[in-house]
Amino acid sequence: MTNSNVAERAVARVWDVVPQKQSSIHTAAMVIDPNKQSEFDPFLFLAEDWFGHGTFDVHPHRGQETVTYVIEGKLHHYDSNAGDGELGPDDVQWMTAGRGVVHKEDPAPGETVHSLQLWVNIPKEDKMTAPRYQNLRKADMPVRREEGTLVTVFSGSSGDVKSSTQNHVPVTMVEINMEAGATFSQDLPADYNGFIYILEGSGKFGENDTEAKAGQAMLLGHVKREFEQSTVKIQAFSTLRALLYAGRPLHEPIVSYGPFVMNTRQQILEAIQDYQSGRFGA
Repeated sequence: MTNSNVAERAVARVWDVVPQKQSSIHTAAMVIDPNKQSEFDPFLFLAEDWFGHGTFDVHPHRGQETVTYVIEGKLHHYDSNAGDGELGPDDVQWMTAGRGVVHKEDPAPGETVHSLQLWVNIPKEDKMTAPRYQNLRKADMPVRREEGTLVTVFSGSSGDVKSSTQNHVPVTMVEINMEAGATFSQDLPADYNGFIYILEGSGKFGENDTEAKAGQAMLLGHVKREFEQSTVKIQAFSTLRALLYAGRPLHEPIVSYGPFVMNTRQQILEAIQDYQSGRFGA
């Protein structure tokens, strides 16, 4: 592929992510506004949570994937498909709810977990697929090393480094760690929507050298249709840790009700009935 087929991405906008106290054991911040799904398609929302034992009770899902990245603490999970396990810092759980799953995520008593949970839409033809869990331990994930930069590839690819994570819609998820002064470029298919969330440090991003810092998120701009690939350049001002998410948009209707994400109102009613009838499992 020649360079003429590669476009540099700009940053379309930057916003502050503001935590708000929900209860004595739960603080939350919405990184992606669920009311702006067309901008982030195939992503539905991204929430940052600080929560203690008992915050989230047993609950169902249908029609989406939840991608949970643990920043701090240990998160225990179990589900109606006999899944059971624990995630530590920097680990990711990629759960495909598909036709229906009931699960619970909980810290140990007395412990607080700091996490990010992303919801990814599933294409209409795969909405009723079998549920699936992929526990992505950071220690087991492929990495890309450049001068002053270490990239962990949880899904998709970075340069020649590819993840074996399975997706119903193509998604790139990478954790980028950079030393002060380092520069790096992440490649993405040109038709992907994408965004970056900074966990630590600061830097400048994109073709338009947009400056941003920890606690801020950035929407990546679109590129012209004639391009096949794109790159996002990053320069770290200080030690930088950021997550980049990007995926191919579905351009499909979305009808959601709580933890159910389908394409029609009738499908939502069916999901409610199936859950109440115990068809999601116990």
